[in-house]
Amino acid sequence: MSRAIWLLFLGSLVAAAQDARALVEEAQKRGVSKSQRYEGVLEVADSGGKVTAKRWVSERLGAWGSSKTILRFTAPAEVKGVALLVLNHPDRSSDQWMWTPAIGRDRRIAMQDRSTRFFGTDFSFEDLEERDVDQSDFKLAGEDAVDGAACWKIEVRPKATRSSQYNRGFIWIRKDNYAAAQVESYVKDRLARRLNYRRIEKVQNVWTARLLEMEDLRRKSKTVMKLEKLEYDIPLKEDDFTVAALRRER
Repeated sequence: MSRAIWLLFLGSLVAAAQDARALVEEAQKRGVSKSQRYEGVLEVADSGGKVTAKRWVSERLGAWGSSKTILRFTAPAEVKGVALLVLNHPDRSSDQWMWTPAIGRDRRIAMQDRSTRFFGTDFSFEDLEERDVDQSDFKLAGEDAVDGAACWKIEVRPKATRSSQYNRGFIWIRKDNYAAAQVESYVKDRLARRLNYRRIEKVQNVWTARLLEMEDLRRKSKTVMKLEKLEYDIPLKEDDFTVAALRRER
């Protein structure tokens, strides 16, 4: 291969990588809000079809990649008050703490436990953190359709500096509104989880999925997250996103 052709080939690879990153950045930018509050229900279906439901409230404050989130269960009685605090960082994995009222204690979620299921759902603790674009490498993997919507398919690989249970993944970004349509996550190159975003609607000028379906392909189970009440850019306090606040009933 001549030097000129090699440089042209190399340049096309660099451009493709930059384009993939730009698409993800644009998707994140269009979903920006200063704060948000969700209420809804989590329905977990095991491999035998049995479904259990938990109601929850989630609040988030701050910029993408450095935000703070508290997710708190409100029903049924046996899980009421169980809460998770996630402090996201743009340059490393999040810090997480879980509060369990039944035993009256909080615990920090260790890095080696981030791959475990979050309180009986098909989301792992790692799945609940935000992933800044600087923590991953991106490559265009083609074009595809998800639920009839044309999408860019982008390969995602965590950088060596970021701890992750996943060695790679794919994200599908819709061409019409830049909303995420689907995410697949691989462990040792084996498809482990698939997350589908459905019922995508514009809420306060933010394209938002009102229904999320997380499948664990290894366990053959699925969790459906239904967002029943959504609010963006509402007044929230920094003091409500601390370990001490985690213990407070609301």
